[in-house]
Amino acid sequence: MSHGRALLYVHVVALCFGIVGVIGHLITADASAITLGRALCAVLTLICVGRLQRRPLLGVLTPAQLFVLIITGCLLAAHWVTFFQGVKTGGIAVATLGFASFPAFTILLEAVLLREHTRKAEWLTVALVTLGLILVTPAFDFANQGTEGLGWGVLSGLCFALLALCNRRSTVRMDPIQVACWQNVVVSLVMLPAASQLAGATAWDWFWLAMLGVFCTGLAHYLFISSLVGLKASTAGTVIALEPVYGIAFAWALFGQQPTLRMLAGGGIVIAAIVWSGVRRSTAQPRPREIVSHSK
Repeated sequence: MSHGRALLYVHVVALCFGIVGVIGHLITADASAITLGRALCAVLTLICVGRLQRRPLLGVLTPAQLFVLIITGCLLAAHWVTFFQGVKTGGIAVATLGFASFPAFTILLEAVLLREHTRKAEWLTVALVTLGLILVTPAFDFANQGTEGLGWGVLSGLCFALLALCNRRSTVRMDPIQVACWQNVVVSLVMLPAASQLAGATAWDWFWLAMLGVFCTGLAHYLFISSLVGLKASTAGTVIALEPVYGIAFAWALFGQQPTLRMLAGGGIVIAAIVWSGVRRSTAQPRPREIVSHSK
C-alpha cells in the first residue's frame, strides 16, 4: 500500500461518511427503517468482502465476545437511529455537527468510566466543542426543529463515543471486518420491528439504502482499514475529521441548506478542535484500533 493510495482511500472514506446525512435526507422512510435497510445491505457487503479476503467472519466466538458484539451492535443501532432522526428533524448540517461532538464525549467517558488521566489540552478540546455547539444552536428552544435536530445529533455523538470506547476496550483481538459484520447483524435484529415500513419503500429508497449499506458502510470500513497500512494514525484521523465539511457542502449544493455565518463559525471551531485533538492523541499514543472504531 503506497502512501498516495492510502491517502486516496481515506479521502474516499471521509466522502462516504460525509454523504450519509445527504442520503438519509433523500430516503422517504423514517430513521428506524433507514437503519434496518442500511444494516442489511452492510451485512451482505461485509460477507462478500470477507469471502474475497478469506476472513473467518463466521468463526467461533466466545460467549464474552458475543456479549460484546451484542452490546456494541445495540449502540451502533442507537447511533444510527438518532443521527437519521436528527437529519429528518433539523437538517443535514446541524445533525452532522451535533454528531461531530463525539470526541468530546470520548474524553469525558474516558475520565469518568475508565478513570484515565485527562490532560488540560483534552479539557480544552471539550470546551471548544461545547463553544462550537452553542454557536451552532439555531435557538435555545427545543420547540425549534433545528435545535431538536442538533439535540438528536449530539445524542448520536454520545452513542458513538460509547461504541468507540467499547470497541477499543473489548474487540482488540477480533478481526475488524468480523466485528463490523456481526455488529450489523445485531443492528438488523434489533431493528426488525421496522421491517413493515421497508415493505412500502420505493425503488429509489432501496437504491439509496443500498448506497448507504454497500458504499458508506461496508466498502468504507474496508477502505479505512486498508488505508491504515500506508498512513499514520494521526493523518487518517485528520482526514476523517473533514466528514462534516463534506456533509454541509453537499447539503448546501444539493438542497440549498445554506448554513448561517454563526453556524459556520461554530462548525469551524468544532472541526478544528476535532482535528487538533485527533492529531495530538494519535501522535502521542497511536491507537489504530480506536480510529477504526470511529468509522461511521
